[in-house]
Amino acid sequence: MTTQNSALKRGPQRIVVAGATSSTRLTLEALLRHGAPVVGVLQLRPESSHLVTGFEALDKIAEPAGVDCLTFRNINDATVLARVREWQPDLLFVVGLSQLVGAELLQVPTLGSVGFHPTFLPAGRGRAPLAWLVLDNTPGAANFFLMDEGTDSGPLFVQEPFTVTAEDYAGDVGAKLDTATVRALDRWIPRLLAGEWNPQPQDEILATYNGRRSPEDGLIDWNNSALQTHSLIRASADPHPGAYTWLSDRKLLVWKAHLETKLPWRGVAGRVLLICPERGALVQAGDGLLWLTEVQFADQPAPQHPSEVLKVGQKLGMVLQDEVASLKSRLSQLEKRLDSLEASRE
Repeated sequence: MTTQNSALKRGPQRIVVAGATSSTRLTLEALLRHGAPVVGVLQLRPESSHLVTGFEALDKIAEPAGVDCLTFRNINDATVLARVREWQPDLLFVVGLSQLVGAELLQVPTLGSVGFHPTFLPAGRGRAPLAWLVLDNTPGAANFFLMDEGTDSGPLFVQEPFTVTAEDYAGDVGAKLDTATVRALDRWIPRLLAGEWNPQPQDEILATYNGRRSPEDGLIDWNNSALQTHSLIRASADPHPGAYTWLSDRKLLVWKAHLETKLPWRGVAGRVLLICPERGALVQAGDGLLWLTEVQFADQPAPQHPSEVLKVGQKLGMVLQDEVASLKSRLSQLEKRLDSLEASRE
């Protein structure tokens, strides 16, 4: 079906939903709420949930509604392809799934496949959208689009914007996205079921792309500004793995912080300057001050107040030259001990 057609003779008669997150659940719930003909659901296996941020099971929604549900590890497996062919869908919704869907599966639905992305398309296509939205402090949007061979590049069925503020954490943006997703679906699904089909092409001139992020990208460099560090902490927060620093040889996660702009203090980057039972630990960044308000050692089960963990004068982070010098010293001592042992055997 081409994007030029503004209407179908009838709405889609058979719909399949695939995914693994809250956005998938909200999509499935909205389709069922509006009486859409959902005939199948593809659900990521729970044992693979660690591969997905914010995993949610779908069978608890599908089964009470009498919808067939297939669990998968890889959405492009032959068993998945065979089952989808049995379902004979007009539309396949692929929402909240980080796996790339192969061309063979995408060709099964007669009308096409619907994708989902939470940035203000065409800006921000690609990976780790929530983290990048926080880091960039730019608006997001719940987008449903007709999937093509590109990355989040297909024509848009609906786009529901939402704001991102300089105080939002990743979880806050996720909550705003969920609200926008429901608004988008409630606005679009009735039109879809009535036969409207008029996806609008994206403006390729405005397209930008974001690359993947990994847990290691949450490492705090205290030489960066307080503003940059604050953004990294918010972007890396739950449901992401967390921003982190080092206290001696222990990994310290920083879950929450806020900027300090009034106190007339300064110090060495990464140094703890003040401890306050109410406000937390005041730390010097490369430019500006930051109150750490919730931290957690990586080997501990729960977050703690910084006053329970940190002391004035402690230095957060590692100095590369000092660490290399320490390793060289320890290596030299080991070499001397080995030489001594070898000499004693002669």
